[in-house]
Amino acid sequence: MPSLLHFGEDDLLNCRFAVSPLWETQEAVRTLNRPARHGYHAHWLRRMRAAAAGLDLTPLWLLMPQRGYSPDWLGPPPLGPAASFEEEIAAIRAADPDVAREESARSLADTPGALASARGRALLADPARMVRDLTGLLEQAWHTLVEPDWPRLRALLEADVAFHSRRLAEVGLGGLLPEIDRRFGWRSHTLTVEVAGRHERHLAGQGLVLMPSVFSWPDVISGFEPPWQPTLVYPARGIGGLWAEPTDRTPDVLVRLLGRGRAAVLTALDEPVSTTALAHRLRLAPSSVSAHLTALRDAGLLVSRRYGHQVLYERTPLGIALASGG
Repeated sequence: MPSLLHFGEDDLLNCRFAVSPLWETQEAVRTLNRPARHGYHAHWLRRMRAAAAGLDLTPLWLLMPQRGYSPDWLGPPPLGPAASFEEEIAAIRAADPDVAREESARSLADTPGALASARGRALLADPARMVRDLTGLLEQAWHTLVEPDWPRLRALLEADVAFHSRRLAEVGLGGLLPEIDRRFGWRSHTLTVEVAGRHERHLAGQGLVLMPSVFSWPDVISGFEPPWQPTLVYPARGIGGLWAEPTDRTPDVLVRLLGRGRAAVLTALDEPVSTTALAHRLRLAPSSVSAHLTALRDAGLLVSRRYGHQVLYERTPLGIALASGG
């Protein structure tokens, strides 16, 4: 049976997109322990194998059941559209130990044997220490597994948000949600989500957070319990090429017209992207990429849009035609 989220008029005004480095860290930890998720991430898994072996992620895995409840205190909804990892981890560090114990016990009960295990009992015996230790473990996982690739990941997630924000303006929320994922349905101000387990909630003016994720693929995740703002996490667009290494695919005719640097920048803009992320992808200095982007924008081949603290660049129809050889 699907989960049901009922929208009132105020809820339609309180929907927002968000990107969360903390969420990606949690989902990266899950992905290491879930072979069904490995398809798109083989390159990342090979690079991370040795580093991940140095982390004891078992306490986190105990609170990440294959099916069932994951504790909200360990991964609350993002604070804003572009919160930093430091801001998000501070909220976890400040979690109420009593709430953390209650939610963790519920989560452990959804993993066979976890509640009675020595590790599970130790977590619940000292909830203040559990909050402290798991916060530290998440910080280690961030620095080891996600932070080195965060510019690339953030660029893809922000491109997804930019794309779907434009579609929201064009087709409205009821038209957008089924486009985001085939498991979303919309009828008479009610969103149906095809996920394991039935859940029904009236949003009561809180609205909904829509959050793309790289590492959650292929899962759609519906949360959170009151009083948290309801959140839907869905696989981001474009993850198939996320870990592809840059190749020299710039047409010679475009190089002769624009110069090699500007031609490479224009060709690489398959999705909206920031200067930093594009420099990381092309292995060029950010100052050089910034100069190329400015020149291409002034020539009418790109437009720029601000998203949070980032400025994203994308090709205009003329830029698309040139880059594709049209």
